[in-house]
Amino acid sequence: MTPTSAPSQSMRQRFWLARASLLSAAASAVVLGVFAGARTVALLAVGLVGLVCVAAGLWWSLARQGVRRVLAVLLTLAAPVWVLVAYTRAHLAWVAALAVGLWLVAVGAGRAALMKNDTSADMPEHPAPQVRRPVLIMNPRSGGGKVRRFELRERAAALGAEVLVLDWRESTDVADMARKAAAGGADLLGVAGGDGTQAQVADVAATLGLPFLVVPAGTRNHFALDLGLDREDPSKALDALIDGVELRVDLGSVNGLPFVNNVSFGAYAEVVASPAYRDDKTRTALRLLPDMLAGHKGPRLSARAGQVEFDEPQALLVSNNPYGSSDIAGLGRRSRIDTGRLGCVGVKVTGAAHAAGLLRGRRATGVVRATATRVAVEADREQIPVGIDGEAVRLRGPVRCEVRPLALRVLVPRNRPGVRRDRPLLDWPLIGRLALGRARRAHGTHGTHGTHDTSGAAGENGGVPPERPTVT
Repeated sequence: MTPTSAPSQSMRQRFWLARASLLSAAASAVVLGVFAGARTVALLAVGLVGLVCVAAGLWWSLARQGVRRVLAVLLTLAAPVWVLVAYTRAHLAWVAALAVGLWLVAVGAGRAALMKNDTSADMPEHPAPQVRRPVLIMNPRSGGGKVRRFELRERAAALGAEVLVLDWRESTDVADMARKAAAGGADLLGVAGGDGTQAQVADVAATLGLPFLVVPAGTRNHFALDLGLDREDPSKALDALIDGVELRVDLGSVNGLPFVNNVSFGAYAEVVASPAYRDDKTRTALRLLPDMLAGHKGPRLSARAGQVEFDEPQALLVSNNPYGSSDIAGLGRRSRIDTGRLGCVGVKVTGAAHAAGLLRGRRATGVVRATATRVAVEADREQIPVGIDGEAVRLRGPVRCEVRPLALRVLVPRNRPGVRRDRPLLDWPLIGRLALGRARRAHGTHGTHGTHDTSGAAGENGGVPPERPTVT
């Protein structure tokens, strides 16, 4: 294939995806108009009321206790059943199902067209450094014993790595262990464990300028996920020692402590800080959430990210680079970890009506988003509960979060699953222009849409222009 034929083929794919999206959306409307007729408005109203009831029921089930919680759960379960019964009695169930199916096709094709139209690049890869003495620190209890189950110690040793195994029976300073390994001649530091352990050793590697190897042997390993690693088989990460490339990514810092994923404040941090959380996560969360959501417990928070202020959010999340835009909480995946920016999302929900408003997605009331290089968090108490990469700590306020741009050199396998791009927000005017062949190029549509970088760092780290803050 010639160099010029590939863009032409990609453009043709975008044309057809955009046209399929518009045709499916039109077909969905036609199905409602032809088969439901004058009852179309009632059909849509019933569906909307059902969604609102589900949202309100979910909120009450979290914010109430006892009998009221039971009633809220019943409402959440009964609302979809009521909608289905209403459609069936009106002989419109198949109409609704067909219309929804066509609309889902329209949304999927539209997003696919926008993703193909997205010109933003993946994180650049660099040649792997020549490593002579890699040292890997392994946590044998992490992830339910993945080190033993996947024979990580034996496989790493076979590749020439020195393996240091943590003794779970006593407290170990992992960062100090990494510094001693580097002082002893290690030219690569790696960790087989969870994100909390990864962050501690990553901080040492970044400070010393050594490459860092991530072996996803923890429970969730969000950092590994956003590096495009295979979390199902952590042993594949060791392939980086024989055929790898280097990624240069950002590292977060909160009051001098490192983090690779995020720092949480408010409701989630309070739940994680509870001594009972590790023994019974669900019951502890359900017991503590009502008082925190009602404002009876927990610190009253305020935060500032650049020029955007957060006033008493019930939950606040500061992330090492922004999360994707496909969900209202800003959680999920990061398509890049090298933009030199922190993501910040605050949520404040005061009642069932507010909770129902969350159905508006990124335009939801009570959700504030921003990006900046620094975030300051204050509270009405001296010690603030904080969750750092899922680990509960208490920090003296004000808590200051910062990003260290491109501070960490990460060695990853050349062949890996890769990072799934965030689903872009639907832009129907752009889809229309693509369908008509009038949109030859568009700016990237994911990651920073609807956020604001007030520090000027975006132009230096990733070339993302500043945008208006989303404060709703």
